[in-house]
Amino acid sequence: MNPPRPHLFGLLAGLFLATGLCLASLVFARAWTHIAESSVINVTGSAHKNVRSDLVVWSAGFSVDAPTLLEAQKKLHADHAKVAAFFEKRGIAGFVNSPVQIREITARQKNEDDDTVTNTRVGYRLSEAIEVRSDDVERLPRLASESSELLEENVAFVSGGFAFIYTKAGEAKVEMMAEATKDARARAEQIAAQGGGAIRELRAAKMGVVQINPMYSSATSWEGNNDTTALEKTITATIAATFTLK
Repeated sequence: MNPPRPHLFGLLAGLFLATGLCLASLVFARAWTHIAESSVINVTGSAHKNVRSDLVVWSAGFSVDAPTLLEAQKKLHADHAKVAAFFEKRGIAGFVNSPVQIREITARQKNEDDDTVTNTRVGYRLSEAIEVRSDDVERLPRLASESSELLEENVAFVSGGFAFIYTKAGEAKVEMMAEATKDARARAEQIAAQGGGAIRELRAAKMGVVQINPMYSSATSWEGNNDTTALEKTITATIAATFTLK
């Protein structure tokens, strides 16, 4: 025997009501979670450290000219020995040298028969580039002024400049990221306190580009600067952090 129709409608109405209450509870729970998750603060922290380069690289070179390749090779070998003696005399064991570069020397000559001009080989130029490395970052640059001694020995020695490097930059970056995170938290706590709130926890952190500049310089680049011109440098690290609020 089928139940009366009014009773059936009552059952269906109760079922729909229960379902609606469940859906409303889910929507409310999700909305509350979204509100809670949106109670965050985004800040940027930074850290700075002044460092002194602990390695200097001196780039230099010398070259010789001679009518024949054999003569040029002999002269370059002799000049190489003079350069090595120059550094050994000053307590520098050796240097790194690049492969010898060979270039023909030409001159324009006029043909007396038909007045044409041609380029004629008149000799060879051999060049050798060297790198001298030292942890004595003050003494090695002073040798540049003493290199005129090589010119007096008929060595065409040319200084190419110095690169000052801080070899512990990798370790410093790790240490400074921790300092930048502390700075970000301190800033977040100050901002939250002004609004009557407090910081709960760190939700996310993204490391920024590390800049290594000459001291007192604030230059930046998307790739990150890595200065090699200055003896004294400043390393700057930044971090973008997100904190939840209580």
